Amino acid sequence: MATEIRVPTLGESVTEATVGKWFKKVGDAIAADEPLVELETDKVTVEVPAAGAGTLAEITVKEGETVNVGALLGSISAGGAAAAPATKPQAVAQASSPDAASTTKQAAAETAKVAGDAGPIEPRTMPPAPAAAKLIAEHNLSVEQLSGSGKRGQVLKGDVLDAIARGAPSQPAETPKAALAPVVARAPSPAEDAPREERVRMTKLRQTIAHRLKEAQSTAAMLTTFNEVDMSAVMALRSKYKDVFEKKHGVKLGFMGFFTKAVTHALKEIPAVNAEIDGTDIIYKNFAHVGVAVGTDKGLVVPVVRDADQMSIAEIEKEIGRLGLAARDGKLSVADMQGGTFTISNGGVYGSLMSTPILNAPQSGILGMHKIQDRPVVVGGQIVIRPMMYLALSYDHRIVDGKEAVTFLVRVKESLEDPERLVLDL
Repeated sequence: MATEIRVPTLGESVTEATVGKWFKKVGDAIAADEPLVELETDKVTVEVPAAGAGTLAEITVKEGETVNVGALLGSISAGGAAAAPATKPQAVAQASSPDAASTTKQAAAETAKVAGDAGPIEPRTMPPAPAAAKLIAEHNLSVEQLSGSGKRGQVLKGDVLDAIARGAPSQPAETPKAALAPVVARAPSPAEDAPREERVRMTKLRQTIAHRLKEAQSTAAMLTTFNEVDMSAVMALRSKYKDVFEKKHGVKLGFMGFFTKAVTHALKEIPAVNAEIDGTDIIYKNFAHVGVAVGTDKGLVVPVVRDADQMSIAEIEKEIGRLGLAARDGKLSVADMQGGTFTISNGGVYGSLMSTPILNAPQSGILGMHKIQDRPVVVGGQIVIRPMMYLALSYDHRIVDGKEAVTFLVRVKESLEDPERLVLDL
C-alpha cells in the first residue's frame, strides 16, 4: 500500500510553498522520519519527513513548482521495489483539485475576455496563485501585465513581487485592460556579456526579504540616530566570568545577552520604541519579544527571543544559541519567526563599522551593533585607548519622537558601560 507525501501545515497565514529540493530520487530506499523534500515558504524552509519506511515510488511535483498546503507531493511504496513513476498530464493533475472545473471555466472565460479586448493572445490556462491574486488586488495590478513562471504560465507570488519591484503601473478601476502600459522589462545585456551572466530565480525567502524591506522604506518615516559605547566594562566582565559561566550554564557568554538585556531595560522606559501602528491606533506591547537577525546562506532571517524581558542573561544566551543553530541548519519553525516587537542586528560580526539598519515592519525600532574597535577617546581629561562600538537605532518617526529615540540609545549605552545596572535592574 502506498503512503502519500503531502504538504504539511506550514503555520499561520502561510498557504503555499515552493518545492526547493528533493533529497531522494524515485526508487531510492527511505527510512522512517528521513527528510524527503525541502519546501521554501515566505518565512522559513521546511523539511518534509517520511511517514514510514519504504521506497520512493512517485514524485508528482518537481523542484521549483509552487504547491498549496495539503497538496500531493509524491508517494512511498511499502515494498522494496518502487512503483513506476506516474506521468500524469498536467490537466489530470489539476483535476484532483475540488475546484478544478470552476478553475477551468474561469480560466477559459478570462482568456476569451482578454482576447476580445486586446486581440488574440496566448491563452493562460491557470489563474494566479492565491497569494499572487491577493497581491495583484492590493496593488491594483492587471494579470495581463504579468509574466507567469508557474505551470502553464500561472502567475506566482514571486512574479507579482518582481513586477512591483520593477515599477509595474497600477490600474485604475475604469481603465480598459488594452490601454494599460506594459511592465518595464530589463534592458538586454550586451552580446559580449550575456554568455557570462547567470540568471538564478530568487527563492521565496529572498523575495519576501526584498518585498518587506522595500515595504518598510515605503511605509515608515524611518530615521536613524547614532551613539557609541565603551565596551571595556562588558569585555572585562565577560573575560572574568566566561569560563565559570560556560561550565554552569553550558553555553558561551557572548555580547548578545548583554545587549538584549540592555534593550529590554530601555524598552520599559521608552515604550514607544516597542510599539507599532495599526491604522490610526498605536499598539503598546507590555512585553519584549526581541528578534535577533541571523545571516544564513539562504538569506537573512530574524528568529525571536520571546519574553526576553523576563529572562536572565544566561537564559537569553541559551535561547539565542538554539535559534542560531536552528537558523543555520534550516530548522527554524514559523513560530520561531513570529511576534517580534523589536530587533537587534549585529553587523559587527562581519566587520561593519557603521550602518543604518532597516526596520523589520511593523516594528518601530531596530538596533544595529557594529565592530568593536580600539579608538582614542577622552576620559577625565586624558586621551586613552578604549574598545569602542558605534550603535545605530533606526526608528519610525511617526510614532517615536527624536527625544525618545536618543534617550533609548543613551539608556542602552549606560547599561553596557555599567553592566551592574543590568543585574540591579537600574
